[in-house]
Amino acid sequence: MSDRESHLVELVDSDGRASGEMTVAAAHQPPGRLHRAFSVVLVAPDGQVLLQRRAAAKTRFPLRWANSCCGHPMPGESLTEAANRRLHEELGAGPVELTEVGVYLYQAEDPTTGRVEFEYDHVLRGEFFPGAPLVPDPAEVAELRWVEPVALEVDLTADSRPYAPWLGGVVSRLLRPTVPDASVTPSVEPATAPVGPGGPSDEAAERSGGR
Repeated sequence: MSDRESHLVELVDSDGRASGEMTVAAAHQPPGRLHRAFSVVLVAPDGQVLLQRRAAAKTRFPLRWANSCCGHPMPGESLTEAANRRLHEELGAGPVELTEVGVYLYQAEDPTTGRVEFEYDHVLRGEFFPGAPLVPDPAEVAELRWVEPVALEVDLTADSRPYAPWLGGVVSRLLRPTVPDASVTPSVEPATAPVGPGGPSDEAAERSGGR
């Protein structure tokens, strides 16, 4: 088990309320345990977003294109602190100011490793300024590229196979920000079938982490 796999994640209920803790490795064993996560999207002044291709060493969905940075806050750790920690570890970036644009519940199994992502995912937008350094860790990131988010959503709808299964929901929240309502329980979106207009289109009937 890698060091990161032995870290603790915060288990939550479907309303995002903390309900316990568990190691990363245990939380991602089938059928998966719902836990808190975050997905950071760095946005340039021209509106393009930074994607990373996950390194081959990743235990979940390696070599898939995903958003700028992902991770899990440790139990009791703030999202901002955790996200900026991972931005530094993965990309050599930050700290950056982050804004939550929505929450995304999803479940997806990696057909190669059998690991399961079952996450209450806070989608965080960060502004990227030209000239800011990026020094990706090759153990975390295989490649980087900038894309236009609307075109990315179209591409995800056409063929989601090159992408991580959570990316469609993340892009949807970025393009259509929502404020989480504590009175509403978000529905779990299995990343196994396309969702209609206004929702993620990340089909991941996987035909082919730290997260």
